[in-house]
Amino acid sequence: MTATTTTTTTTPAVPALRTAQIPPNGLYEGHRVLRRLPDGVQERPYELFGVTPQSATIGAEISGVDLSRPLTPRLREELNRALLEWKVLFFRQQHLTSLQQREFARNWGELETNPLLETGDSEDVVRFDKGAGTAPTFENVWHTDVTFRERPALGAVLQLREVPPRGGDTMWADMAAAYDNLPDDVRARIDHATAEHDFLPGFRRFYGPERLAPLQDLFPPVTHPVVRTHPENGRRMLFVNTSFTTRIHGLERSESDELLRLLFQQAHVPEFQVRFRWQAGDIAFWDNRATQHYAVNDYGDARRVAERVAIAGDRPY
Repeated sequence: MTATTTTTTTTPAVPALRTAQIPPNGLYEGHRVLRRLPDGVQERPYELFGVTPQSATIGAEISGVDLSRPLTPRLREELNRALLEWKVLFFRQQHLTSLQQREFARNWGELETNPLLETGDSEDVVRFDKGAGTAPTFENVWHTDVTFRERPALGAVLQLREVPPRGGDTMWADMAAAYDNLPDDVRARIDHATAEHDFLPGFRRFYGPERLAPLQDLFPPVTHPVVRTHPENGRRMLFVNTSFTTRIHGLERSESDELLRLLFQQAHVPEFQVRFRWQAGDIAFWDNRATQHYAVNDYGDARRVAERVAIAGDRPY
């Protein structure tokens, strides 16, 4: 008779870890989904100009185009495709007059006026003239222009007329990428939600009641979807911003504030951003429907002069 030997295998004990948890609803390290083109859109070459990408999904420098000359229909169509695909286009050393800047912008629609901002030589040219002793304006804050309007701007054309010796860059964030990278449960909460936008929080930072009160009837609070659909390519994009979005409808104030803080943070992800270092005469043309931007005031008392022309947009859906 043969004896049977039984071997017992002991599983090593799993080491105990102390309780440690990152607070929920924040930004986390890890892989980002960086999808530049909407589903179903194929990469195609550009035939009329050069394109130098500045990041994975947002920002391209365009070469070989003189913006002081009228656009042909074919050139306008190809520039529009580049705008949709890259969301912000950069043109070096254009040195446009205000009239030329306005005429270029008019290729995309009627121009917008803004009684809240200082103007240049025309009511549809906003002038930012910053230097020692000047009042602050929209710098050092992520925002999308004029979402307090029922029809926020389609886009904007910005030219730097005078550049400080250092600093004064502008950054843009891709809000389609921001939406793509939200957790599934967050997207489920906001896909059909709406939010209130109001001009007062943004402008109260640097204007007093005597300047703002007369404009309250002109700019009452408006409602927009938290996630808007791009009218030209169908892309879904996060559409809330720190300057103008005040609350999400249907939520208690504390829950709305918590969710908005999470959504506001998405513009701060470096992988969704492009940063542009200006030279005098440079132009940036951005899709205001798909981006946020941030003017960096890190140039002290030096002077920085910019002029912007905004293109009227449609009602978000």
